[in-house]
Amino acid sequence: MKGWAFWRRASPSRLTAGTFFIAILAGTLGLHFVPAFYTDGVPLGWIDALFTATSAICVTGLIVVDTATHFTRLGQGFLLLLIQLGGLGMITITSLVILGLGGRLSVRAESVTTSLASTLRGVNAFQLARDVVVFTLLVELLGSLVLFGAFSPHMDTGDALWHAVFQSVSAFCNAGFSTFTDSLMPWSSSAPVLFTIMLLVVVGGLGFLTLEEVAIHLRRGDAKRRIRLSLHTRVVFASTAIALAGGWVLFTAFEWKGVLQELTPAARVMNGLFMSVTARTAGFNSIAYADAGDETNFLTILLMTVGGAPGSTAGGLKITTIAVIGLLAWARLRGSTSVSVWHRTIPDETVQRAIGVGVFAFSCVALAIFLYTAFEEPASPGADFLRVVFEAVSAFNTVGLSLGATGELTVPSRVLTTILMFIGRIGPLSFAAALALRARETRHHYSFAREDVSIG
Repeated sequence: MKGWAFWRRASPSRLTAGTFFIAILAGTLGLHFVPAFYTDGVPLGWIDALFTATSAICVTGLIVVDTATHFTRLGQGFLLLLIQLGGLGMITITSLVILGLGGRLSVRAESVTTSLASTLRGVNAFQLARDVVVFTLLVELLGSLVLFGAFSPHMDTGDALWHAVFQSVSAFCNAGFSTFTDSLMPWSSSAPVLFTIMLLVVVGGLGFLTLEEVAIHLRRGDAKRRIRLSLHTRVVFASTAIALAGGWVLFTAFEWKGVLQELTPAARVMNGLFMSVTARTAGFNSIAYADAGDETNFLTILLMTVGGAPGSTAGGLKITTIAVIGLLAWARLRGSTSVSVWHRTIPDETVQRAIGVGVFAFSCVALAIFLYTAFEEPASPGADFLRVVFEAVSAFNTVGLSLGATGELTVPSRVLTTILMFIGRIGPLSFAAALALRARETRHHYSFAREDVSIG
């Protein structure tokens, strides 16, 4: 009863963190105790089971064992279940069950499901919970059909179907897990495969709330009766387009005579776009990042930090957070005291939250890089610092790309990576709120005398 009372009193952020923690714990137990999940019949140890379960639930994609060869179909299916639960969000799944049983969501549960819905108009919480699952399954089904058509000429029907379903779910959930040993490198010249994966990744990374608002907008056939798209949605689309286009041009230019040189010109351009799409938390790779140039890997680090949209399957700092911080910098350069875009002023509270999230995320990654260096240097003297930074950023932003360091990490580094993936999945702001003391009731509503501090 005490445990139930705790959950009833928990804030939305703590409930989110707790739900993901329980899901990870269940996944860890399954991966550690079920020999049928493994081709050699030997389950993963506790640390590796926890690492893999966290990577799946947090839709990251970092692996310490090869998903294609180490797991049986049953084991891969278990991982796929964890990925799907993590992508949809455990709270959304719970909401759907309650709705299906004819129950009614509590105000607190509704606030968890629609923590971002306050930024949008015309989005109903119950409709959102239903549409999230229906839309997800529909998109994943369509993606599976296209991928099945691309895979079937090259393998048995059963294998093609399984690979298609797994890749489709993993791509839409921005997980990056693959049933191919080298991810999508064998398909680097296949336009149907790469474009399907890219479309799934982008749609999954736009955010459910953004897509829901667009659907509501389009359903109103009369242009005069259509609602104006919110600033949130317009910022998401504009920022996503800029990030994708910029990454596409730079990746293609950087690696034209690098890792892409063996491909045809059309395939080079296509893979340049794929690198731009997947770097923003998808985790699939069509090239070997360990063979890419430092400029390419640093650009990948920047895009991994940006991530996708709030309320999406993607991770990262979130595209809107980066956009608000960028708009703040532009406003200060122009001497403006307010942050405005498209004739709309962004509230100061939102700007401050963006700065807070950015500082928190930077602090987490910086500390992680320091700890990685301390843990890995004694084991691997002279370890490449860029690989350490790449690994830390990829884990915290739940991307899943790696320069090949994941499988070589020491036990302390694997534990650190697990913690980073968990923090990155539930969000820096939610994690900070989950750990904060409930001080609202005792907070005094006054401020101290003002005194300035010199800056710069």
